[in-house]
Amino acid sequence: MATKIPRHNVFISFHERDLKYKESFVRMMGKRIVDRSVDTGGIDDTGLKTATVRQKIRDEYVRDATVTIVLIGPRTWQRKHVDWEIGSSIRKTRKNSRCGLVGIVLPNHPAYGKKRRNPHLFPPRLADNCRGDDPYALIYDWPNPWTPAKIAEWIHRAFVRRNGTPPDNSRRPFARNRTRNYRKGWQ
Repeated sequence: MATKIPRHNVFISFHERDLKYKESFVRMMGKRIVDRSVDTGGIDDTGLKTATVRQKIRDEYVRDATVTIVLIGPRTWQRKHVDWEIGSSIRKTRKNSRCGLVGIVLPNHPAYGKKRRNPHLFPPRLADNCRGDDPYALIYDWPNPWTPAKIAEWIHRAFVRRNGTPPDNSRRPFARNRTRNYRKGWQ
């Protein structure tokens, strides 16, 4: 008899251009997850300091999550909010435990389905956490065909891993969105 995988509170980080994938993900996972994500336009950061926005992300959205899923489209690596969401997710504070971390490469991404992947095409903080023999985070391809049980297993593994290898959150947070040319000099 198979072990029942528990339902997890999931924060989904994505580029707004990939909203259809986020909506599909939530719909197809159904009652296997509880979505704790920020809705598009959910935080009005006009006039707010960067630290305040990051704190709002952490304390108002990520706080109840146990796993963060990063949906990786072709421009996700450029987004400051994705960087802040990942950083907030893997940071343990007095109020919040840290989240497990999973990346899912979307079919519109140039690395989708490829065995060798250029880390410069992924959000830098996510890529930092996928290194080594026992990485904090793992990256998978968007499944085809879709199998909610498999995704639930990925989520649960990330939940368990969050208390093992410590995450790497040493990178300075993005001050603004990155441009296409930025990655040429990216270390």
